[in-house]
Amino acid sequence: MSVSGLLTDFYELTMMQGYFTTGNDPVVSFDMFYRTQPFTNGYTIFAGLEDALEGIQSMSFSADDLAFLRSTGRFTEGFLSYLQDYSFSGSVYAMDEGTIVFPGEPLIRIEAPLIEAQLIESFLLNTINFQSLIATKTSRVYHASGEGTILEFGLRRAQGRDGAHSASRAAFIGGASSTSNTLAAKELSIPVSGTMAHSWVMAFPSELESFRKFAEIYPDHCILLIDTYNTLGSGITNAITVGLELKESGRSIGVRIDSGDLSYLSREVRQRLDAAGLEDAIIAVSNDLNEEIIMALVADGVPIDSWGVGTHLVTGGAQSSMNGVYKLAAAMGSTGVMEPTMKVSNNYEKTTNPGVKQVYRFFDKDHNALGDLIALSDEQIITGKDYTLYHPMIDNDFYSIKVSSYQEIRPLLSCKLLNGRRTEVRQPLVAIQSRVKDQLQYFHRSYRRLVNPHIYKVSLSRDLKDLKQALLAEYREQQESLLP
Repeated sequence: MSVSGLLTDFYELTMMQGYFTTGNDPVVSFDMFYRTQPFTNGYTIFAGLEDALEGIQSMSFSADDLAFLRSTGRFTEGFLSYLQDYSFSGSVYAMDEGTIVFPGEPLIRIEAPLIEAQLIESFLLNTINFQSLIATKTSRVYHASGEGTILEFGLRRAQGRDGAHSASRAAFIGGASSTSNTLAAKELSIPVSGTMAHSWVMAFPSELESFRKFAEIYPDHCILLIDTYNTLGSGITNAITVGLELKESGRSIGVRIDSGDLSYLSREVRQRLDAAGLEDAIIAVSNDLNEEIIMALVADGVPIDSWGVGTHLVTGGAQSSMNGVYKLAAAMGSTGVMEPTMKVSNNYEKTTNPGVKQVYRFFDKDHNALGDLIALSDEQIITGKDYTLYHPMIDNDFYSIKVSSYQEIRPLLSCKLLNGRRTEVRQPLVAIQSRVKDQLQYFHRSYRRLVNPHIYKVSLSRDLKDLKQALLAEYREQQESLLP
Protein backbone atom coordinates (compact mmCIF):
# COMPACT_ATOMS: atom_id res chain seq x y z
CA MET A 1 0.00 0.00 0.00
CA SER A 2 1.47 3.34 -1.09
CA VAL A 3 -0.04 6.44 0.51
CA SER A 4 0.15 9.94 -0.96
CA GLY A 5 1.34 12.64 1.39
CA LEU A 6 -1.71 14.61 0.27
CA LEU A 7 -3.90 12.27 2.32
CA THR A 8 -3.90 14.82 5.11
CA ASP A 9 -5.77 17.93 6.14
CA PHE A 10 -4.46 21.03 4.37
CA TYR A 11 -3.61 22.80 7.61
CA GLU A 12 -1.13 20.03 8.44
CA LEU A 13 0.86 21.04 5.36
CA THR A 14 0.69 24.75 6.09
CA MET A 15 1.85 24.13 9.67
CA MET A 16 4.64 21.89 8.37
CA GLN A 17 5.85 24.67 6.09
CA GLY A 18 5.77 27.03 9.07
CA TYR A 19 7.93 24.66 11.10
CA PHE A 20 10.26 24.24 8.13
CA THR A 21 10.57 27.98 7.53
CA THR A 22 11.24 28.84 11.18
CA GLY A 23 13.51 25.87 11.82
CA ASN A 24 11.15 24.67 14.55
CA ASP A 25 11.46 20.90 14.07
CA PRO A 26 12.40 19.23 17.36
CA VAL A 27 11.82 15.57 18.09
CA VAL A 28 8.39 15.30 19.71
CA SER A 29 6.06 12.73 21.22
CA PHE A 30 2.41 12.58 20.16
CA ASP A 31 -0.27 10.34 21.71
CA MET A 32 -3.22 8.90 19.82
CA PHE A 33 -6.10 8.07 22.19
CA TYR A 34 -9.89 8.31 22.35
CA ARG A 35 -12.14 9.93 24.92
CA THR A 36 -15.36 7.88 25.20
CA GLN A 37 -16.46 4.36 24.39
CA PRO A 38 -18.33 3.97 21.09
CA PHE A 39 -21.90 2.61 21.38
CA THR A 40 -21.63 3.15 25.20
CA ASN A 41 -19.79 -0.16 25.09
CA GLY A 42 -17.65 -1.52 27.91
CA TYR A 43 -14.53 -1.78 25.76
CA THR A 44 -13.08 -0.98 22.32
CA ILE A 45 -11.08 -3.18 19.98
CA PHE A 46 -7.91 -1.50 18.73
CA ALA A 47 -7.88 -2.05 14.97
CA GLY A 48 -6.22 -0.61 11.88
CA LEU A 49 -2.63 -0.60 13.18
CA GLU A 50 -1.07 -2.76 10.46
CA ASP A 51 -2.61 -0.59 7.73
CA ALA A 52 -1.49 2.53 9.58
CA LEU A 53 2.11 1.32 9.91
CA GLU A 54 2.28 0.38 6.24
CA GLY A 55 0.85 3.75 5.24
CA ILE A 56 3.22 5.73 7.47
CA GLN A 57 6.19 3.87 6.00
CA SER A 58 5.11 4.32 2.40
CA MET A 59 3.84 7.91 2.59
CA SER A 60 5.53 10.12 -0.01
CA PHE A 61 4.92 12.95 -2.48
CA SER A 62 4.83 12.23 -6.21
CA ALA A 63 5.64 14.78 -8.89
CA ASP A 64 1.89 15.24 -9.44
CA ASP A 65 1.36 15.77 -5.71
CA LEU A 66 4.02 18.47 -5.65
CA ALA A 67 2.60 20.09 -8.78
CA PHE A 68 -0.78 20.34 -7.09
CA LEU A 69 0.70 21.93 -3.98
CA ARG A 70 2.63 24.36 -6.16
CA SER A 71 -0.61 25.31 -7.94
CA THR A 72 -2.18 26.48 -4.68
CA GLY A 73 0.36 29.30 -4.44
CA ARG A 74 0.84 28.60 -0.73
CA PHE A 75 4.16 26.77 -0.67
CA THR A 76 7.76 27.77 -1.32
CA GLU A 77 10.09 25.87 -3.59
CA GLY A 78 12.35 25.18 -0.63
CA PHE A 79 9.56 23.41 1.25
CA LEU A 80 8.41 21.53 -1.87
CA SER A 81 11.98 20.33 -2.35
CA TYR A 82 11.90 19.02 1.24
CA LEU A 83 8.66 17.14 0.53
CA GLN A 84 10.12 15.62 -2.63
CA ASP A 85 12.56 13.64 -0.50
CA TYR A 86 10.18 13.01 2.41
CA SER A 87 10.11 9.67 4.19
CA PHE A 88 9.16 8.93 7.77
CA SER A 89 12.24 8.56 9.97
CA GLY A 90 10.60 8.43 13.38
CA SER A 91 9.48 5.64 15.70
CA VAL A 92 6.05 4.27 16.50
CA TYR A 93 5.13 2.63 19.79
CA ALA A 94 1.72 1.01 19.89
CA MET A 95 -0.43 -1.61 21.50
CA ASP A 96 -0.76 -4.83 19.52
CA GLU A 97 -3.60 -4.70 17.02
CA GLY A 98 -6.58 -6.52 18.49
CA THR A 99 -5.87 -5.34 22.04
CA ILE A 100 -8.89 -4.51 24.21
CA VAL A 101 -8.54 -0.81 25.03
CA PHE A 102 -10.20 1.95 27.03
CA PRO A 103 -10.66 5.74 26.98
CA GLY A 104 -7.71 7.98 27.75
CA GLU A 105 -5.03 5.36 27.11
CA PRO A 106 -2.34 6.14 24.54
CA LEU A 107 -2.97 3.50 21.88
CA ILE A 108 -0.12 4.81 19.74
CA ARG A 109 2.88 6.97 20.63
CA ILE A 110 4.71 8.71 17.81
CA GLU A 111 8.28 9.90 18.39
CA ALA A 112 9.56 11.81 15.38
CA PRO A 113 10.64 15.23 14.14
CA LEU A 114 7.72 17.62 14.50
CA ILE A 115 7.18 18.03 10.74
CA GLU A 116 6.93 14.27 10.21
CA ALA A 117 4.71 13.72 13.23
CA GLN A 118 2.36 16.46 12.03
CA LEU A 119 2.00 15.03 8.51
CA ILE A 120 0.76 11.59 9.57
CA GLU A 121 -1.92 12.82 12.01
CA SER A 122 -4.93 12.83 9.70
CA PHE A 123 -4.07 9.52 8.02
CA LEU A 124 -3.45 7.84 11.36
CA LEU A 125 -6.74 9.02 12.87
CA ASN A 126 -8.67 8.17 9.70
CA THR A 127 -7.33 4.61 9.76
CA ILE A 128 -7.52 3.81 13.46
CA ASN A 129 -10.81 5.56 14.27
CA PHE A 130 -12.81 3.84 11.55
CA GLN A 131 -11.42 0.34 11.88
CA SER A 132 -11.62 0.39 15.68
CA LEU A 133 -15.24 1.54 15.44
CA ILE A 134 -16.22 -1.27 13.06
CA ALA A 135 -14.25 -3.95 14.90
CA THR A 136 -15.98 -2.95 18.13
CA LYS A 137 -19.40 -2.93 16.46
CA THR A 138 -18.77 -6.41 15.07
CA SER A 139 -17.67 -7.66 18.47
CA ARG A 140 -20.98 -6.46 19.88
CA VAL A 141 -22.85 -8.30 17.14
CA TYR A 142 -20.73 -11.42 17.65
CA HIS A 143 -21.41 -11.52 21.39
CA ALA A 144 -25.09 -10.71 20.90
CA SER A 145 -25.32 -13.83 18.74
CA GLY A 146 -23.83 -15.96 21.49
CA GLU A 147 -20.51 -16.09 19.62
CA GLY A 148 -22.29 -17.45 16.58
CA THR A 149 -21.52 -17.25 12.86
CA ILE A 150 -21.51 -13.66 11.60
CA LEU A 151 -21.47 -13.09 7.83
CA GLU A 152 -20.44 -9.55 6.86
CA PHE A 153 -22.68 -8.45 3.97
CA GLY A 154 -21.94 -4.72 3.93
CA LEU A 155 -20.26 -3.94 0.60
CA ARG A 156 -23.22 -2.25 -1.07
CA ARG A 157 -23.98 -0.08 1.98
CA ALA A 158 -20.44 0.94 2.92
CA GLN A 159 -18.97 4.42 2.45
CA GLY A 160 -17.23 3.89 -0.88
CA ARG A 161 -14.68 1.33 -2.01
CA ASP A 162 -12.08 2.03 0.65
CA GLY A 163 -14.71 2.17 3.36
CA ALA A 164 -15.98 -1.23 2.31
CA HIS A 165 -12.47 -2.72 2.22
CA SER A 166 -11.49 -1.32 5.61
CA ALA A 167 -14.84 -2.38 7.08
CA SER A 168 -14.39 -5.95 5.86
CA ARG A 169 -10.96 -6.05 7.48
CA ALA A 170 -12.15 -4.58 10.77
CA ALA A 171 -15.28 -6.73 10.88
CA PHE A 172 -13.19 -9.88 10.59
CA ILE A 173 -10.96 -8.68 13.43
CA GLY A 174 -14.07 -8.07 15.54
CA GLY A 175 -15.46 -11.58 15.04
CA ALA A 176 -17.07 -11.93 11.60
CA SER A 177 -16.39 -15.33 10.06
CA SER A 178 -16.52 -14.23 6.42
CA THR A 179 -17.25 -11.37 4.02
CA SER A 180 -19.31 -11.01 0.86
CA ASN A 181 -16.74 -8.51 -0.47
CA THR A 182 -14.82 -10.66 -2.93
CA LEU A 183 -11.95 -8.22 -3.44
CA ALA A 184 -11.46 -7.84 0.30
CA ALA A 185 -11.53 -11.62 0.66
CA LYS A 186 -8.78 -11.97 -1.94
CA GLU A 187 -6.54 -9.16 -0.71
CA LEU A 188 -7.01 -9.79 3.01
CA SER A 189 -7.25 -13.60 3.02
CA ILE A 190 -10.71 -13.53 4.60
CA PRO A 191 -13.14 -16.42 3.93
CA VAL A 192 -15.70 -15.36 1.35
CA SER A 193 -19.40 -16.21 1.49
CA GLY A 194 -22.63 -15.54 -0.38
CA THR A 195 -25.90 -17.20 -1.28
CA MET A 196 -28.25 -15.84 -3.92
CA ALA A 197 -30.37 -12.75 -4.53
CA HIS A 198 -34.10 -12.55 -5.14
CA SER A 199 -33.27 -11.78 -8.76
CA TRP A 200 -31.91 -15.34 -9.17
CA VAL A 201 -35.24 -16.80 -8.10
CA MET A 202 -37.18 -14.37 -10.29
CA ALA A 203 -34.98 -15.08 -13.33
CA PHE A 204 -36.39 -18.62 -13.74
CA PRO A 205 -39.88 -19.76 -14.79
CA SER A 206 -40.50 -21.12 -11.29
CA GLU A 207 -39.05 -20.95 -7.83
CA LEU A 208 -38.51 -24.70 -7.77
CA GLU A 209 -36.52 -24.60 -11.01
CA SER A 210 -34.35 -21.78 -9.68
CA PHE A 211 -33.59 -23.81 -6.55
CA ARG A 212 -32.82 -26.94 -8.55
CA LYS A 213 -30.47 -25.13 -10.89
CA PHE A 214 -28.62 -23.55 -7.96
CA ALA A 215 -28.29 -26.94 -6.26
CA GLU A 216 -27.06 -28.47 -9.51
CA ILE A 217 -24.31 -25.84 -9.86
CA TYR A 218 -23.40 -25.52 -6.16
CA PRO A 219 -24.33 -28.83 -4.50
CA ASP A 220 -21.83 -28.33 -1.67
CA HIS A 221 -22.74 -24.71 -1.00
CA CYS A 222 -26.48 -24.66 -1.47
CA ILE A 223 -28.17 -21.92 0.57
CA LEU A 224 -31.63 -21.19 -0.80
CA LEU A 225 -33.35 -17.82 -0.37
CA ILE A 226 -36.93 -18.76 0.49
CA ASP A 227 -38.75 -15.44 0.96
CA THR A 228 -39.01 -14.18 -2.64
CA TYR A 229 -42.69 -15.14 -2.86
CA ASN A 230 -43.97 -16.88 0.27
CA THR A 231 -41.59 -18.08 2.97
CA LEU A 232 -43.91 -20.60 4.61
CA GLY A 233 -45.67 -21.48 1.35
CA SER A 234 -43.73 -22.17 -1.81
CA GLY A 235 -40.39 -21.08 -0.34
CA ILE A 236 -39.88 -23.74 2.29
CA THR A 237 -41.85 -26.33 0.30
CA ASN A 238 -39.57 -26.02 -2.73
CA ALA A 239 -36.48 -25.86 -0.52
CA ILE A 240 -37.46 -29.14 1.14
CA THR A 241 -37.98 -30.75 -2.26
CA VAL A 242 -34.48 -29.77 -3.37
CA GLY A 243 -33.07 -30.63 0.04
CA LEU A 244 -34.39 -34.17 -0.16
CA GLU A 245 -32.97 -34.53 -3.67
CA LEU A 246 -29.55 -33.41 -2.47
CA LYS A 247 -29.76 -35.65 0.58
CA GLU A 248 -29.74 -38.68 -1.71
CA SER A 249 -26.14 -37.77 -2.65
CA GLY A 250 -25.13 -37.18 0.96
CA ARG A 251 -25.36 -33.41 0.81
CA SER A 252 -27.41 -30.91 2.78
CA ILE A 253 -28.96 -27.52 2.14
CA GLY A 254 -29.35 -24.28 3.98
CA VAL A 255 -32.13 -21.72 3.76
CA ARG A 256 -31.98 -17.96 4.16
CA ILE A 257 -34.78 -15.69 5.35
CA ASP A 258 -34.43 -12.01 4.43
CA SER A 259 -37.74 -10.52 5.58
CA GLY A 260 -40.64 -10.87 7.97
CA ASP A 261 -40.81 -11.91 11.62
CA LEU A 262 -37.54 -13.80 11.96
CA SER A 263 -38.48 -15.36 15.29
CA TYR A 264 -41.75 -16.81 14.05
CA LEU A 265 -40.50 -17.74 10.59
CA SER A 266 -37.30 -19.44 11.75
CA ARG A 267 -39.26 -21.64 14.20
CA GLU A 268 -41.76 -22.65 11.55
CA VAL A 269 -39.06 -23.31 8.99
CA ARG A 270 -37.03 -25.37 11.48
CA GLN A 271 -40.08 -27.45 12.31
CA ARG A 272 -40.80 -28.07 8.62
CA LEU A 273 -37.20 -29.00 7.83
CA ASP A 274 -36.95 -31.40 10.76
CA ALA A 275 -40.28 -33.02 9.94
CA ALA A 276 -39.02 -33.65 6.40
CA GLY A 277 -35.87 -35.34 7.71
CA LEU A 278 -33.57 -32.40 6.96
CA GLU A 279 -32.32 -31.96 10.50
CA ASP A 280 -28.86 -30.95 9.30
CA ALA A 281 -30.16 -28.09 7.14
CA ILE A 282 -29.03 -24.72 8.46
CA ILE A 283 -31.03 -21.50 8.76
CA ALA A 284 -29.40 -18.18 7.92
CA VAL A 285 -31.11 -14.82 8.34
CA SER A 286 -30.52 -11.26 7.22
CA ASN A 287 -32.74 -8.13 6.98
CA ASP A 288 -31.16 -4.99 8.46
CA LEU A 289 -29.92 -6.77 11.58
CA ASN A 290 -28.05 -5.13 14.46
CA GLU A 291 -26.86 -6.34 17.85
CA GLU A 292 -30.05 -5.35 19.66
CA ILE A 293 -32.24 -7.35 17.27
CA ILE A 294 -29.90 -10.33 17.36
CA MET A 295 -29.68 -10.24 21.17
CA ALA A 296 -33.49 -10.26 21.42
CA LEU A 297 -33.78 -13.15 18.97
CA VAL A 298 -31.12 -15.20 20.75
CA ALA A 299 -32.81 -14.54 24.10
CA ASP A 300 -36.02 -15.81 22.49
CA GLY A 301 -34.28 -19.08 21.67
CA VAL A 302 -34.61 -18.90 17.89
CA PRO A 303 -33.18 -21.80 15.83
CA ILE A 304 -30.92 -19.58 13.70
CA ASP A 305 -27.47 -20.80 12.70
CA SER A 306 -25.89 -17.77 11.04
CA TRP A 307 -26.48 -14.05 10.80
CA GLY A 308 -25.92 -11.92 7.72
CA VAL A 309 -25.27 -8.35 8.87
CA GLY A 310 -24.58 -5.48 6.50
CA THR A 311 -25.54 -1.84 6.95
CA HIS A 312 -25.24 -1.58 10.72
CA LEU A 313 -21.99 -3.55 10.75
CA VAL A 314 -19.94 -1.62 8.19
CA THR A 315 -21.23 1.89 8.92
CA GLY A 316 -21.29 1.81 12.71
CA GLY A 317 -25.07 2.10 12.70
CA ALA A 318 -26.26 4.76 15.12
CA GLN A 319 -22.67 5.87 15.82
CA SER A 320 -20.89 6.83 12.63
CA SER A 321 -17.48 7.76 14.03
CA MET A 322 -15.09 7.28 16.92
CA ASN A 323 -13.60 10.24 18.76
CA GLY A 324 -9.92 9.34 18.65
CA VAL A 325 -7.55 12.34 18.87
CA TYR A 326 -3.82 13.00 18.42
CA LYS A 327 -2.16 15.32 20.91
CA LEU A 328 1.35 16.62 21.51
CA ALA A 329 2.68 15.27 24.82
CA ALA A 330 6.37 16.17 24.86
CA ALA A 331 9.05 17.98 22.84
CA MET A 332 12.83 17.94 22.90
CA GLY A 333 14.14 20.99 24.73
CA SER A 334 17.35 22.92 24.18
CA THR A 335 19.14 20.70 26.70
CA GLY A 336 18.37 17.56 24.72
CA VAL A 337 15.76 16.35 27.21
CA MET A 338 12.12 15.62 26.33
CA GLU A 339 10.01 18.25 28.10
CA PRO A 340 6.33 17.50 28.83
CA THR A 341 3.57 19.52 27.18
CA MET A 342 -0.13 19.56 27.91
CA LYS A 343 -3.29 20.89 26.29
CA VAL A 344 -5.37 22.70 28.90
CA SER A 345 -9.11 23.03 28.57
CA ASN A 346 -11.99 24.52 30.55
CA ASN A 347 -13.39 20.99 30.35
CA TYR A 348 -11.06 18.99 32.57
CA GLU A 349 -11.76 15.79 30.63
CA LYS A 350 -10.16 17.46 27.59
CA THR A 351 -7.01 18.42 29.48
CA THR A 352 -4.43 15.96 28.19
CA ASN A 353 -1.91 13.87 30.09
CA PRO A 354 1.64 15.22 29.63
CA GLY A 355 4.92 13.48 28.97
CA VAL A 356 6.18 10.34 27.25
CA LYS A 357 4.00 7.53 28.58
CA GLN A 358 3.52 3.78 28.87
CA VAL A 359 0.35 1.81 29.71
CA TYR A 360 0.36 -1.18 32.06
CA ARG A 361 -2.33 -3.80 32.60
CA PHE A 362 -2.66 -5.57 35.96
CA PHE A 363 -3.80 -9.23 36.15
CA ASP A 364 -4.81 -11.44 39.04
CA LYS A 365 -3.72 -15.05 39.55
CA ASP A 366 -6.54 -16.28 37.30
CA HIS A 367 -5.38 -13.99 34.46
CA ASN A 368 -8.34 -11.63 34.88
CA ALA A 369 -7.63 -7.99 34.05
CA LEU A 370 -7.89 -5.81 37.14
CA GLY A 371 -7.23 -2.34 35.73
CA ASP A 372 -4.86 -0.27 33.59
CA LEU A 373 -2.26 2.27 34.67
CA ILE A 374 -0.99 5.16 32.56
CA ALA A 375 2.49 6.05 33.73
CA LEU A 376 5.52 8.01 32.54
CA SER A 377 7.75 5.83 30.39
CA ASP A 378 10.76 6.18 32.69
CA GLU A 379 8.90 5.04 35.80
CA GLN A 380 9.85 1.66 37.24
CA ILE A 381 6.58 -0.28 37.20
CA ILE A 382 7.52 -3.79 38.25
CA THR A 383 5.64 -6.81 39.57
CA GLY A 384 5.81 -7.30 43.32
CA LYS A 385 5.26 -3.74 44.56
CA ASP A 386 2.03 -2.27 45.88
CA TYR A 387 0.67 0.55 43.73
CA THR A 388 -1.73 3.41 44.25
CA LEU A 389 -3.76 4.22 41.14
CA TYR A 390 -5.20 7.70 40.81
CA HIS A 391 -8.45 8.74 39.16
CA PRO A 392 -7.70 10.32 35.76
CA MET A 393 -10.33 13.06 36.06
CA ILE A 394 -10.64 13.84 39.78
CA ASP A 395 -7.85 15.56 41.69
CA ASN A 396 -8.66 14.01 45.04
CA ASP A 397 -6.73 11.15 46.62
CA PHE A 398 -9.99 9.87 48.13
CA TYR A 399 -10.78 8.36 44.72
CA SER A 400 -7.48 6.52 44.44
CA ILE A 401 -7.29 2.75 44.77
CA LYS A 402 -4.50 0.54 46.10
CA VAL A 403 -3.49 -2.57 44.18
CA SER A 404 -1.54 -5.27 45.93
CA SER A 405 -3.32 -8.54 45.15
CA TYR A 406 -2.18 -8.99 41.59
CA GLN A 407 -0.09 -11.60 39.83
CA GLU A 408 1.30 -9.87 36.76
CA ILE A 409 1.83 -6.45 35.15
CA ARG A 410 2.12 -6.22 31.37
CA PRO A 411 3.30 -3.15 29.45
CA LEU A 412 0.99 -2.60 26.49
CA LEU A 413 3.00 -0.26 24.24
CA SER A 414 5.89 -1.74 22.27
CA CYS A 415 8.05 -0.49 19.41
CA LYS A 416 6.52 -1.19 15.99
CA LEU A 417 8.64 1.19 13.87
CA LEU A 418 12.16 2.22 14.87
CA ASN A 419 13.75 5.03 12.86
CA GLY A 420 11.23 4.40 10.10
CA ARG A 421 11.78 0.63 9.88
CA ARG A 422 9.48 -2.19 10.97
CA THR A 423 10.63 -4.09 14.03
CA GLU A 424 8.37 -7.09 13.35
CA VAL A 425 6.64 -8.72 10.40
CA ARG A 426 3.07 -7.81 9.47
CA GLN A 427 0.62 -9.97 11.38
CA PRO A 428 -2.06 -11.98 9.54
CA LEU A 429 -5.67 -11.04 10.21
CA VAL A 430 -6.53 -14.43 11.64
CA ALA A 431 -3.89 -13.91 14.37
CA ILE A 432 -5.34 -10.48 15.19
CA GLN A 433 -8.85 -11.93 15.35
CA SER A 434 -7.59 -14.66 17.70
CA ARG A 435 -5.98 -12.04 19.92
CA VAL A 436 -9.33 -10.26 20.29
CA LYS A 437 -11.12 -13.46 21.30
CA ASP A 438 -8.35 -14.45 23.70
CA GLN A 439 -8.12 -11.03 25.34
CA LEU A 440 -11.85 -10.72 25.88
CA GLN A 441 -11.62 -13.78 28.10
CA TYR A 442 -9.41 -11.75 30.48
CA PHE A 443 -12.32 -9.42 31.27
CA HIS A 444 -15.26 -10.23 33.49
CA ARG A 445 -18.50 -10.66 31.56
CA SER A 446 -19.86 -7.50 33.21
CA TYR A 447 -17.49 -5.47 31.01
CA ARG A 448 -18.83 -7.27 27.93
CA ARG A 449 -22.51 -6.52 28.57
CA LEU A 450 -24.18 -4.77 25.65
CA VAL A 451 -26.39 -2.74 27.98
CA ASN A 452 -24.99 -0.79 30.95
CA PRO A 453 -21.58 -2.48 31.04
CA HIS A 454 -19.34 -2.21 34.07
CA ILE A 455 -16.72 0.56 33.75
CA TYR A 456 -13.15 -0.70 33.61
CA LYS A 457 -10.69 1.34 35.69
CA VAL A 458 -7.98 3.30 33.89
CA SER A 459 -5.81 5.28 36.30
CA LEU A 460 -2.77 7.55 36.49
CA SER A 461 0.44 6.84 38.35
CA ARG A 462 1.47 9.14 41.19
CA ASP A 463 4.31 10.62 39.10
CA LEU A 464 2.07 11.36 36.13
CA LYS A 465 -0.65 12.81 38.36
CA ASP A 466 1.89 15.06 40.13
CA LEU A 467 3.36 16.21 36.80
CA LYS A 468 -0.09 17.05 35.45
CA GLN A 469 -1.04 19.02 38.55
CA ALA A 470 2.28 20.89 38.54
CA LEU A 471 1.84 21.94 34.92
CA LEU A 472 -1.74 23.04 35.63
CA ALA A 473 -0.55 25.12 38.58
CA GLU A 474 2.16 26.70 36.43
CA TYR A 475 -0.40 27.50 33.74
CA ARG A 476 -2.75 29.08 36.29
CA GLU A 477 0.06 31.28 37.61
CA GLN A 478 0.87 32.41 34.08
CA GLN A 479 -2.77 33.28 33.41
CA GLU A 480 -3.14 35.15 36.69
CA SER A 481 -0.04 37.22 35.93
CA LEU A 482 -1.78 38.50 32.79
CA LEU A 483 -4.76 39.82 34.73
CA PRO A 484 -4.95 43.62 35.20
